[in-house]
Amino acid sequence: MANMDDWLNQWLRDAHAMEEQAEQMLSGQVSRLENYPQLRARIEQHLTETKSQRERLERCIEQRGTSTSSMKDIAAKFTAMMQSFSGVMVSDEVVKGTLASYTFEHMEIASYRILIAAAEAVGDTTTARVCEEICREEEAMAAWLADHADEVTREYLKREQVESETAKR
Repeated sequence: MANMDDWLNQWLRDAHAMEEQAEQMLSGQVSRLENYPQLRARIEQHLTETKSQRERLERCIEQRGTSTSSMKDIAAKFTAMMQSFSGVMVSDEVVKGTLASYTFEHMEIASYRILIAAAEAVGDTTTARVCEEICREEEAMAAWLADHADEVTREYLKREQVESETAKR
């Protein structure tokens, strides 16, 4: 059975792959958001944060004397690519994308809380601090999405109504 350090290392690699997936998903999403400037700007901001999160995790992993998992990273990128592709296939992508992003943020928050507890358990205060910082960023993004989901939905429905009425004439 693995010891606590092994588990922490494994979970850090999982988190790194999760950030690779998030980076890919956010990049795809932001490239298609034309009519929602506020949402696009916030996703662009979070994309920058996500890149930084991935880099901070890489440093934590290196400081712990291990490395990222290429296989996990590739699988995460592939999953994100497929999610991005499926988003293109739906007419209400902005609404479904907001829902998916909100859900993904909460998965990340839970993951970082687990990482914080594991890092504290092995006495790795640096990793715990980094994970706390990242967790706060994820919580801020989740809160922003929650605060703006109604606005995004109303804007989508308004645009859809106008397009439908125009198409009928």
